[in-house]
Amino acid sequence: MSVFAFYLFAISAIVGGFFTVVSRQPVHSVLWLILAFLSSAGLFVLLGAEFVAMLLVIVYVGAVAVLFLFVVMMLDVDFAELKAEMARYMPLAMLIGLIILMQFVMAFGAWEANAAAEGLRAQVAPENMHNTQALGMILYDRYFLLFQLAGLILLVAMIGAIVLTLRHRQDVKRQDVIAQMMRDPAKAMELRDVKPGQGL
Repeated sequence: MSVFAFYLFAISAIVGGFFTVVSRQPVHSVLWLILAFLSSAGLFVLLGAEFVAMLLVIVYVGAVAVLFLFVVMMLDVDFAELKAEMARYMPLAMLIGLIILMQFVMAFGAWEANAAAEGLRAQVAPENMHNTQALGMILYDRYFLLFQLAGLILLVAMIGAIVLTLRHRQDVKRQDVIAQMMRDPAKAMELRDVKPGQGL
């Protein structure tokens, strides 16, 4: 049963990734991407990494993929024009993909399991420790500084993306706090003596 489930999830992940790239409709691409994420989560469950599988479902399927879906459905983007521009770079993309595939073949062809790997894995995570607890010990104990540094790099990247894409529009009214604080009360206010029974 586990072998059947492995092949089912593996084939679903490959098919989902393939149709994510080749689908003509962006909404269909996002739905195929969700299938690929769910299949990958099933593979993680078969490996015994339930925590990573739930993270994949909650973060990528529940947040990122749904965000992609809403953005694609709400933005009026001319995808025909984008695909026409992408067709010009197709030979270069095929060349890069072929080089990456050759590198994968070279890497996995020469890969051999280390005899000391099981012993090192047992030192990091003993048999009586759950994989979630072992992952927490690795991230928040042994590699705490590197984990925090990775978060800092992501924060800087997010701020940089916001700064690069921020566009100030002239037809939008914005609040200028400095101008409000530095205004002259004599120019900002006008007192009128209204007679009884008269309007302004």
